[in-house]
Amino acid sequence: MDPISASGGDVVDGQPVSAADMVAALTAAEFVFEDGATQSFTADGRTTYVERGRPSAGEWSVTGDGTFASFWPPTYRATYTVRWITDDGVRVGVSFTDTRSGVRYDGRYR
Repeated sequence: MDPISASGGDVVDGQPVSAADMVAALTAAEFVFEDGATQSFTADGRTTYVERGRPSAGEWSVTGDGTFASFWPPTYRATYTVRWITDDGVRVGVSFTDTRSGVRYDGRYR
């Protein structure tokens, strides 16, 4: 089941998440990554990343179509390109690609 199908429109794998859909895409469900880490986002701009049982709190904001910025106190900032991951036309998560390093992280809805 597509967790944000109510936002309308079909998407294809690798399509950038529009700015209008970014909040819904990031808050639809908790993400789980290939290494077992998880991340959740709230509509008020907060995020929690949990790696090996250790949570870290940060902030995020939409910066444009297909991009968002994150801030992890005290000083770490990053911008990511966000693209849909689909399976048979159903949104199953998003990929986050660091705009500086090009490193990609695939987050699947839990």
